[in-house]
Amino acid sequence: MSQESQKKTLSEITLPQNIVNEIERIVKAKKYNKEQREKLEEEVRKEYLKSSFEPGEAFGIIAAQSISEPATQMTMRAYQLAGAAGIKVTYGLPRLIEIFDAKSEPETPTMTIFLKSEFNNQKNAAELAEDIVEKKISDIIRKISINLNEKSVEIEQEDMRTMPKVEKSIKDGIAGVKIKEKNKKIIITSNEEAGVKELQSLKDKIMGLHISGVKGIENAIVRKEEDNWLINTIGTNLEYILKMKEVDSRRTVSNNSHEVAKILGIEAARSVIINEAMNTMQEQGLDIDIRHLMLVGDIMTTTGAILSIGRYGVAGSQTSILARAAFEETIKHLVRASIRNEVDRFQGIFENVMIGQVIPSGTGMFDLIAKFEEEKK
Repeated sequence: MSQESQKKTLSEITLPQNIVNEIERIVKAKKYNKEQREKLEEEVRKEYLKSSFEPGEAFGIIAAQSISEPATQMTMRAYQLAGAAGIKVTYGLPRLIEIFDAKSEPETPTMTIFLKSEFNNQKNAAELAEDIVEKKISDIIRKISINLNEKSVEIEQEDMRTMPKVEKSIKDGIAGVKIKEKNKKIIITSNEEAGVKELQSLKDKIMGLHISGVKGIENAIVRKEEDNWLINTIGTNLEYILKMKEVDSRRTVSNNSHEVAKILGIEAARSVIINEAMNTMQEQGLDIDIRHLMLVGDIMTTTGAILSIGRYGVAGSQTSILARAAFEETIKHLVRASIRNEVDRFQGIFENVMIGQVIPSGTGMFDLIAKFEEEKK
């Protein structure tokens, strides 16, 4: 293509309104003259043209290949030690599988908490990190034991001042138990017929009862990133954290997409899926165009709920019977389709490849009709 014809092609491209607005903003901010503005518009149009796909292009297949090929280079089992505490955070291929399988609870649920400008300092960050870590009864007592003679559970306190807190927590958390104090111990009895199993179960319940902090936050680490003091947590409770006066709710995020969808909506969950997948790839030094992951994020959330990429999610909900059967559980899909009298319209790629037809993509999208002039007799 000649330079003139290329310029003509570029000038014919209509840019989306948000890009036009961004160009206007930059022109005003940089105080560009007419020539500089035209040059900027030309460069933007070039990039926009490069970023567009042609009608009929199977960009779903391209996205799948562009993600899965680099993913083969990822480590099979990778952990990153978070801070001085040495907490293992799942990365690598296991984390990518977690994201695309849309697991309801990640193996290592984490949050990144940003603070408002007035609380953005080391002291406030450290105090908040200490306050939000969940403390259970097992963390503040000296000893807990089972007394088989009296069929009770006995608690020895580390600090006698915490005794009222412990008693209140047991009363609120476990119904039908009797609590009394004896020889600076808390004695808990359930009923006279309680055996060893029941007492052991009661002891385990008592040890796991919440005393203070935020439920679900196991640990918190303070770190500085540029001008921001951040708190990274192991465990999440996004709903509670966002209500705290010190927390910047616009930037604080959880890595649990289901939790984000419940609290902030499906669009926020889509962003979490894209960002988490992108960060996981970049952690391994893999370069991938974010638009491939954006497509996956769109497909996973397009119904308004988070679907996994698998037999019970996106792949299992395809309209084509043969495409579903080709993925997994072949007999089940074919039998179910025959019972329901379903029809396959052969509108996708996989089902047409299976029976040897031209796929409805690229040049196979349309039929050519040629009109020849009749030969003169």
